[in-house]
Amino acid sequence: MVDTTRRGLFGGLAAAGLFGLARAALAEDDLRVDAPPAPPPSAGATVFRNVRVFDGRGDALSGPSDVLVRGGVIEKMGAGLPPIGDATEIAGGGRVLMPGLIDAHWHAFMAGTPQPVLLTGDIGYLNLLAARQAQATLLRGFTTIRDMGGPVFGLKRAIDEGAAVGPRIYPSGAMISQTSGHGDFRFPFELPRSPGGPLSWSEQEGISAIADSPDEVRLRAREQLRQGASQIKLMGGGGVSSQYNPIESVQFTEPEIRAGVEAAENWGTYVAIHAYTPPAIRQAIAAGVKCIDHGQLIDEATAKLLVDKGLWWSLQPLSYNPETFAAMSPVSQVKAREVFAGTDRAYRLARKLGAKTAWGSDILFNPVAAARQGAYLALMTRWYSPAEALRMATAANAELLAMSGFSNPYPGRLGVVEPGAHADLLLVEGNPLQNLELVADPERSFRVIMKAGTIYKNTLA
Repeated sequence: MVDTTRRGLFGGLAAAGLFGLARAALAEDDLRVDAPPAPPPSAGATVFRNVRVFDGRGDALSGPSDVLVRGGVIEKMGAGLPPIGDATEIAGGGRVLMPGLIDAHWHAFMAGTPQPVLLTGDIGYLNLLAARQAQATLLRGFTTIRDMGGPVFGLKRAIDEGAAVGPRIYPSGAMISQTSGHGDFRFPFELPRSPGGPLSWSEQEGISAIADSPDEVRLRAREQLRQGASQIKLMGGGGVSSQYNPIESVQFTEPEIRAGVEAAENWGTYVAIHAYTPPAIRQAIAAGVKCIDHGQLIDEATAKLLVDKGLWWSLQPLSYNPETFAAMSPVSQVKAREVFAGTDRAYRLARKLGAKTAWGSDILFNPVAAARQGAYLALMTRWYSPAEALRMATAANAELLAMSGFSNPYPGRLGVVEPGAHADLLLVEGNPLQNLELVADPERSFRVIMKAGTIYKNTLA
């Protein structure tokens, strides 16, 4: 066992030296959230008057319409709805009403906090940072996120109960990784690992879970499901942010992955796997995985196999950004160049083959990049029309979330504006079907932000 003094000393040295990230502390601006928390949900109704609706499915706006929200869902839509006595009226003035955005690859606990802080900070402090980031995420217009690794069960509960402000969270829990895999964030003094021995610090935090056999994968998957995971995240190959595995490495074996798939399917849900390369993706497909996250280094034959199997391809527009790149360690920079180079080809293959493509941002350890979450969606116009990109970030992503079956924490329709759907809505200044850059400037563009029928921002009031 390592005492806490030694852990703190070695932890700080390891974080600063091994990971080589730019900052180990957060500046005041990184924590700034302009809007105050919203009041608790109200039983009253809200009517949006004279809005043009993007419903999340089509490629055009409706004519002038009214939309009635009651009890957290959209109750009625139409032109010239009669007055509703108990309703709050919002004069849309011809603005666009659209579904709240969905990020299918987000890390609520880790997006805006530098990696050294995550690996050495007090868990209470880290949860407070995550709560601040969750509020900022909602105020960027993201009303739902699929969390692809990290200890967010408590944060989700606090948001759902109204004790904190943030998006709906579909949690994966700890990222399950083999020893030396992409989720192995142990410090040198935490090696070697003894089966049944003490957990590493990152495992105690709930960031990752290390497993080295089908039985261990099954155990760690079931632990996440016990805590409320809506899907399981496995690490099937090398990654950019991890320091001890090549991007080309294939991780786990087919029986190990299959054990996780079986555990998830017994809970009505699925496994999403981190994988970039054809060998890692093919192994995951053979083991029964339902969603490939990343895949930037895929080849056409493997992409066609993915499409033929009807799997989801959760792609992210990962590309070079000077500030983000400078914050990476030299090891990560080498791997990032490979991934960045593959992004364009991956999207072109996805579009050519008609893949079921989800959109996500996958921002890690960077408060500046986290604040630009919407800009990552705006990047999609390199490959898609604004309407196609918005459909991906609304109705399509909602279809992926619904694959969680009876483990779905938010049953019902998300990502669409239609009667009976959850009332997660954005009122937009301007037309995002003509100018997707609007989502990159949420402070100006999103005049009203509503989640589950509660208004969290209204600059028209």
